[in-house]
Parts: sequence; C-alpha cells; structure tokens
Amino acid sequence: MTQDVQQSRIGVLIDADNAQSSVIGPLLSEIAKYGIASVKRAYGDWTTQRLRSWKEVLNEHAIQPVQQFAYTTGKNATDSAMIIDAMDLLYSERLQAFCLVSSDSDFTRLATRLRESGMTVYGVGEQKTPRAFVSACDRFIYTEILNDEDDDRDGGEADADTDAEPRRAKPVSKKGTKELRQDTRLVQLLRNAALSAADDDGWSNLSVVGTYIANQSPDFDPRNYGYAKLSLLIHATQLFETQERKSESGATMKFIRDNRGKKPQK
Repeated sequence: MTQDVQQSRIGVLIDADNAQSSVIGPLLSEIAKYGIASVKRAYGDWTTQRLRSWKEVLNEHAIQPVQQFAYTTGKNATDSAMIIDAMDLLYSERLQAFCLVSSDSDFTRLATRLRESGMTVYGVGEQKTPRAFVSACDRFIYTEILNDEDDDRDGGEADADTDAEPRRAKPVSKKGTKELRQDTRLVQLLRNAALSAADDDGWSNLSVVGTYIANQSPDFDPRNYGYAKLSLLIHATQLFETQERKSESGATMKFIRDNRGKKPQK
C-alpha cells in the first residue's frame, strides 16, 4: 500500500511583461518537485503584439491570462495587479506556497510579506534579477538552468519584430575545477556548510550540508555551475574527501570532509 502524502498547493503568478514564455514548460516541471500548481495566472497587456508568443503556452499549460492595460507609458500596471491577486489568494487560505515569476525587484516586498505570513515563496527569474528580490525568497531559481538548447520555439521572431519576445539566454556551461575553486563565494559557502554539519571527526552528512546551504543562499543550485547534483559539484571542486556509509535501513549515505592542506586529486 502506498502512503498518501499531502502536497503543498502553490500559486504560480507570472509577470508576462518580465518573463519569457519559452521557460514556462520547464518551470512548471520544476515547481512540480515542490507541490501542485493549483493556481496558474499570467499578467500582462494581452492586446499588444509583444506577448503574442504566449498564446500557445497559456493554452498548453492551462494558465489563466489576466488582462492589465498599461495606463501610462513607463509605468508597469501588471505589478500592481499581480500583487493585489497575491494578497487575495493569501487571505483565502487555500495555498501553502507562492511562485513569483519575474526578474523585477518590485516584487521584493511582496515576497517578504508572503513569508511573514508563513508562506513558502519560490522566485523564478533571470540571473540579472536584483539581489534584494532573490534574498526575499525561500528559494530562487534562475531561468538559465531551465533552458533547453533544442527548444527555439521563440527564436526567429525577435529578429523580425523588435517588440517580439527575445531569445532565451544560453544554458549554463559546466565549470571546471579551477574555475570553481576561484569562486570565493562558492568555496566559502560549501566550507561553512560542511563545518556547521561536521561531527567530531570532521565528517558531514551531505544531505545536512545541502539543507544548510539552501537556508543560507536561496539561489544556490548546483545547476548554476553546470552540475545536476550537489554531490557532483562537490566532487568537481576537489575541496573535500568523500565517503559512503550504510544506514541501519541499508540506505547509502554520503559524507564529506574538508581536505584543506591536502594536495588536490589528479
């Protein structure tokens, strides 16, 4: 018999004026790891040609388009509509989490307010997203790691029409050992996490290390460096010894220990 696990209900709110339709499919697949996207809404002025690439995506993924006219040039009325809906959904008490899809720092206060009310907040945006918005989320996912190199659904339109949606950024390339070790922020984050989770012999459960890192850095993801898993990224840095142990249930657990002072493995 399988045990029923109650999944979080997530409200996915998309700033279509500030996001690319081409990442929505991979985005929803990513969000499915954390719960059920029970509310899916995209906000924008759908009367403009600039958002024409969204039509197929909205239908394919059953996303509700929310019309918001641009009342004044230079002002984004979409932000206000999205914020108002988010607060309405918050007070409806039907959701356990929100996913805010935008690279706009204007949603920083919204993310903070939702978290203050006990909501888990996932942010999704490009790597150019201001740090304030990234830090305001429980977890932030960069769209570059969601890219599919073979998917160029929106490619071509940008060259023919300056108002069309731009091509997606190229996927993140895998970084080598030398480049990883030169990333001071990454090295410090990994070592601090390992130290915080270490036992008396200096060994740290990799699962606990991953949890510590996620709590410290909302936008950390091994895919940002071209690696599918944290264990692969850590191995590539050659900063740690690794060890596998069997638990009482027979499951394999991975442990790491800082090898500072030792020569890097060849």
